[in-house]
Amino acid sequence: MRNSRQPSRLRLLSYNIQSGLSTRKYSQYLTRSWKHLVPVPSRMSNLDGIAQVLADYDVVGLQEIDVGSLRSGFINQAKYLADYAGFQHMFDQANRKIGMISQHGNALLSQVRPSAVTEHKLPGLIPGRGVLEVRFEAGGETLTVLILHLALGRRGRLRQIEFLAELVSDYRHVIMMGDLNCRSDSPEMAVLLDTARLCEPAPGLFTFPSWQPDRQLDHILVSPSIVVEQVEVLDCTFSDHLPIAMDVRLPFNLLSDE
Repeated sequence: MRNSRQPSRLRLLSYNIQSGLSTRKYSQYLTRSWKHLVPVPSRMSNLDGIAQVLADYDVVGLQEIDVGSLRSGFINQAKYLADYAGFQHMFDQANRKIGMISQHGNALLSQVRPSAVTEHKLPGLIPGRGVLEVRFEAGGETLTVLILHLALGRRGRLRQIEFLAELVSDYRHVIMMGDLNCRSDSPEMAVLLDTARLCEPAPGLFTFPSWQPDRQLDHILVSPSIVVEQVEVLDCTFSDHLPIAMDVRLPFNLLSDE
């Protein structure tokens, strides 16, 4: 860890970075759609700003990163952010690959060394969604962190939630974070919390759209064994989403075996 915080405490951040593109109003999804296909200078300056935000956290989950294609200037954005922000460990998962144009996916940046990393493909009629499962082990205990980006449609999300509930059914300590594309009070969120035995400590924190947030699409969910000390949405308009941050205390010392 980079400071004197107790090792049972973690600072978490989840951020959909829209491949480093900022958006200021809905019409820009159409008028600036070309920016999703080619490299633009603003993408790199946004990444630098994002990296400065990430540097204050221990474990970061990213969605809509580009792992190295034409539009990112063939830069792996996860590695770029990890290097710039000083993270010791980085793992990415490319889920939607469009030739050389786009390599779309999830990533985890961590100051703590994981014991295992597994990539899963999420079910759905349209391929291109995944979940990155990262396990941290210490003192005979295991913390499982899942980074994911769920489908736009409710039917697809419910299929994916069924998969996730089965995936974590035997896990005691779980942190699930990402762009879930549904509100805290949605039926599918209720299903997820119930079937996966997770809690949302601070529902209703608006994260989308970044310029006038009125919906919470980004969430950090935790097992009942994990104590949540603080949750907040950060005012960082480097994307069309705002990042959500959480400070947690684990029931064991994560660094006891290092």
